[in-house]
Amino acid sequence: MAKAIETVTFEENLGALEDIVKRLENGDVPLEEAIAEFQKGMKLSKALQNTLKAAEETLVKVMADNGTEQDFDGQ
Repeated sequence: MAKAIETVTFEENLGALEDIVKRLENGDVPLEEAIAEFQKGMKLSKALQNTLKAAEETLVKVMADNGTEQDFDGQ
């Protein structure tokens, strides 16, 4: 059984999306399967975007001396 998108790593989701793109680019997938693969690819893309956004938000924060997070202002 396939793992849920949310329970696999970023790299696993990216690899799955790349596989879908390759299959669709080859053009030898039946229409119904192509539509299903496209929909799965869109879900993977959204999950990947969410992961990247969360990572970016984490990277722009720094810890203050008292342990609280502060936005990084580059100074």
